[in-house]
Amino acid sequence: MLTSIVGINWGDEGKGRMVDLLSEEYDIVCRYQGGNNAGHTVVNDRGKFILNLLPSGILRENVVNVMGNGMVIDLEHLHHELQRLRDGGIIITPANLKISDKAVICMPYHRLLDCLEEDRLGDAKYGSTRRGISPVYGDKYMKKVLRMGDLLHRDIYTAILENLVAYKNLIIQNVYGSEPVSYEEMLQWLDTYAAEFKDYITDVSLYLNQAEQEGKKIMFEAQLGALRDIDFGIYPYTSSSSTIAAYAPVGAGVPNLKLDHVIGIMKAYSSCVGEGPFTCELFGAEAEALREAGGEYGAATGRPRRVGPFDAVASRYGIRIQGCTEIALTKLDVLSYLEEIPICIHYELDGKIIDEFPYPALLTKAKPVIETVKGWHCDISKCRTKEDLPKEALDYVRRLEQLAGCHIKYVSVGAERDAYIIL
Repeated sequence: MLTSIVGINWGDEGKGRMVDLLSEEYDIVCRYQGGNNAGHTVVNDRGKFILNLLPSGILRENVVNVMGNGMVIDLEHLHHELQRLRDGGIIITPANLKISDKAVICMPYHRLLDCLEEDRLGDAKYGSTRRGISPVYGDKYMKKVLRMGDLLHRDIYTAILENLVAYKNLIIQNVYGSEPVSYEEMLQWLDTYAAEFKDYITDVSLYLNQAEQEGKKIMFEAQLGALRDIDFGIYPYTSSSSTIAAYAPVGAGVPNLKLDHVIGIMKAYSSCVGEGPFTCELFGAEAEALREAGGEYGAATGRPRRVGPFDAVASRYGIRIQGCTEIALTKLDVLSYLEEIPICIHYELDGKIIDEFPYPALLTKAKPVIETVKGWHCDISKCRTKEDLPKEALDYVRRLEQLAGCHIKYVSVGAERDAYIIL
């Protein structure tokens, strides 16, 4: 069985929490795109963990975790992330963590270039996390990167690095007027982490194909959401990789395999980190109350997230792009403080009511059309069955299901592993 866990909206929907929960039924969890530019927060009996690069299945002892070829990996960040988990009692070895030899390495000069370009853009910046993601993906398609498999052959990566540093310094010095990076420092950086990770690097494609033939259950974990996809998102305010489920087998190294299930993760309201159009955004005290209730601060950056009511137009689009077979609704409990709950059911664009998500450049002119439903105004964090939910809470879920056009199977009412309901 092959299942992909994906985000429906702008990211930060709670994918890590659901992967941690559902991975109990799987043998392998594989991240297939992105880098350390977003975070998955998981709370379990061992504590609270923030994962940027590692698959969220890493917190289960019986799950093998895979970092696929579609990822870009900052070795220094991965080193520290592994150390934090080990300090928290998590055992990580080459037996339960496998890194694709074809995954791309995000170098320190990629981080530098990310910062230089965001600074150059000024008020027109894209809202980058300044972690080198856009520059390294650009270099990937320019065929000017090192890959994890290169770390197994020092003579190869030293030769490649020399050319890469010379090329990058042309841009760093002549475009941005900044100080050049040192080849010797970059080589020392690689040498340090090559020694640490060489035993984890493998042909992930071969491993996953063999696992599938043996009947193993494989879960693919996405980063961010449909609206941050490089092709189908709110371009150019997107990530630099494909966040959609259809890319999962490609980014994992098994393009020959077909998905059986796509579980879309969707919040009971909307949140957004970074720049770009956000049609249903709330402001002022109303936004601050929702942000505080939901703890809406970026796991990777700590930035306050922009928040708003559930957006049916954007969610339907995300569900279609992802090809969802079912939905997991997260953070329903956050809305318990509200006596009335707003929902964005349409957009108004150029004086017309629309139900389809428009071309991204037009989003700045779109306005939300809001309906209000009655809230339940009580704590639902202890609810574990549909019958436990107040009528108003269940009515709200059913209304979102109707608007989204896809079955909501799971409802999360808290951060803990057992704080969910199956409908």
